[in-house]
Amino acid sequence: MALFSRDLGVDLGTMFIRVAEPARGGRILLEEPTVAAIVVEENKLVEWGKAAQDMYGRAPESLEVIRPLRNGVIAEFEVTARMLEWIFKKRLAGPLPFFHPQVMITVPHGVTSVERRAVQEAGLQAGGDVALIWQPQAAALGVDLPIGTPTGNMLLCLGGGATQAAVLAMYGIVAGETIRMGGIQLDESIVAYVRKKYGIIIGQMTAEQVKIKIGAAVIQDEEQSMEIQGQDQVTGLPRPVTLTTGEVVEAMEETLKAMVETARRALEKTPPELVSDIIDRGVALTGGGALLRGIDKLMTKELGVPAYVVDNPTTCVAEGAARAVKMREQLRRNLPPT
Repeated sequence: MALFSRDLGVDLGTMFIRVAEPARGGRILLEEPTVAAIVVEENKLVEWGKAAQDMYGRAPESLEVIRPLRNGVIAEFEVTARMLEWIFKKRLAGPLPFFHPQVMITVPHGVTSVERRAVQEAGLQAGGDVALIWQPQAAALGVDLPIGTPTGNMLLCLGGGATQAAVLAMYGIVAGETIRMGGIQLDESIVAYVRKKYGIIIGQMTAEQVKIKIGAAVIQDEEQSMEIQGQDQVTGLPRPVTLTTGEVVEAMEETLKAMVETARRALEKTPPELVSDIIDRGVALTGGGALLRGIDKLMTKELGVPAYVVDNPTTCVAEGAARAVKMREQLRRNLPPT
């Protein structure tokens, strides 16, 4: 059966679904936004991924564009299962859909048994032979941290819906903290800031573009600016406003503090022997949030431990999940219970 099935690692994220295949060296096979367009009356999935994202804020009343995962966990079970089914059977499983792919799906550390079971059931319903892995575990494997040794390795996953701090050794998570707050909350902070300061309403997609183009975690030597279009709260008419990097830093300050505090709590729970290892090795920053300019400087300053952005921050979770398929026996005792 292994000749006909395809082992897959799936990073089931709030913002993106990424799929990697161990047979191709963990190469990313698919990367799509975790967005779905549904016919409201029929509750029928008509588009997902980039095609659905392009409809965000532009669809008629007959269509609803949603994110089926919120804060890293499944909020719309049937929609998620149908998206996974499309991936497993129509795009990746090849011409023999009756052979189930061996699939390792990631879940945020610390989610409840009900939330874990929902992910597994969605994968099974989609036609995969499913096992789960904690996202920090997968990320650590994806960036080649030596987590199979007794030495301590710390990793901070800055995702779209959750921020996870984990200290790993002997393939397991020794200390971990998760807050259900991530890149989406940073976008919402920008939306709230613009509304309060300028009386302008902007959408989440616009805020995300501001964050990507001129955003930063700390004040930068070079100030950048960007003009955006929003809707005046009073007149309801379009009105432009120009934002600067300093304003975006100010807007995101409180949310970033909560993320730093998550990492600090994980360090406080870490055994002293492992803390000394972390001081020597540093804290690895992964996830889309690691691409925010100056995030490594902020974490280094606030934690008192060197922090660095890994080479593959957005894809390491999927790549690590793909590697974990072949390591199920080694990881068995440390995988999420289902």
